[in-house]
Amino acid sequence: MFVKTGDNVKIISGDSKGTEGVVKQAIPSANKVIVEGVNVVKKHSKPTNTQPQGGIIDVERPISVTNVKVVSKSSDKKEDK
Repeated sequence: MFVKTGDNVKIISGDSKGTEGVVKQAIPSANKVIVEGVNVVKKHSKPTNTQPQGGIIDVERPISVTNVKVVSKSSDKKEDK
């Protein structure tokens, strides 16, 4: 895989097209990555012994590696005018 944990990436297709984020986790066996703030879904959880308060939580789901592009560090430099 060309993407590693901690890389800055830009989403090139899908609902979050154009957004940038940091790779939280890479899953090479499935060719997927989890990007911070992208593909967030609501998950309903029941109360358990460890978490007595049930409710709705936000969970980041993996997206395909083919939908991301690594953002180079050199493009982040600002020009002085």
